[in-house]
Amino acid sequence: MGRKQSFTETELLDMTKRLILEYGYDGFHLKLLSQHLPGARSTIYQYYANKEEIVAACMKRVISNVLTNASSVDETDTLAALQQLLDIYIEESNLHQILGDAHKIKTEHDKALNDLLFVEQAHSILKVQLTRLFERAQKEKSLRTDIPLPVLISTFFNLLNTPNMMNLPAQQWSNLLFQIWIGGSRS
Repeated sequence: MGRKQSFTETELLDMTKRLILEYGYDGFHLKLLSQHLPGARSTIYQYYANKEEIVAACMKRVISNVLTNASSVDETDTLAALQQLLDIYIEESNLHQILGDAHKIKTEHDKALNDLLFVEQAHSILKVQLTRLFERAQKEKSLRTDIPLPVLISTFFNLLNTPNMMNLPAQQWSNLLFQIWIGGSRS
């Protein structure tokens, strides 16, 4: 009799992310997940009780990575910090696709609820950081002051939706997008 293969929680969440991006929240289910992981489907339940817990944990993990990377950005040079943040966001550009279905998760499960609360708090922290940098950049006259802050921030975030038709590495793609954005935003 062969040894039963199993998987780690990291592998489980990596596969969850991949399948959510491919099939969406509504198309994602535990049977599909188990078909893409080695070992028995029951192994999933060693980590999470249901779909909601797995998806919420996946969302928490993705935004945790963004938050960790964003908190390590050196904000001394405001424009360089904004470019670093864009790099981080481009690296996880599918974050909003994943988080877009957070409202569908039933929150009667404490574990899922706690993870979704973490996601909301992380969003708030990231928003404060970005707002602070944008305000500072305008005060420094590095960004146009005749354009309202919400417009600058919105266009910055819309860069994430720009298709990378050249299939450039994320860092190179981010640099190009930033240069286009900053070229239209400078004083």
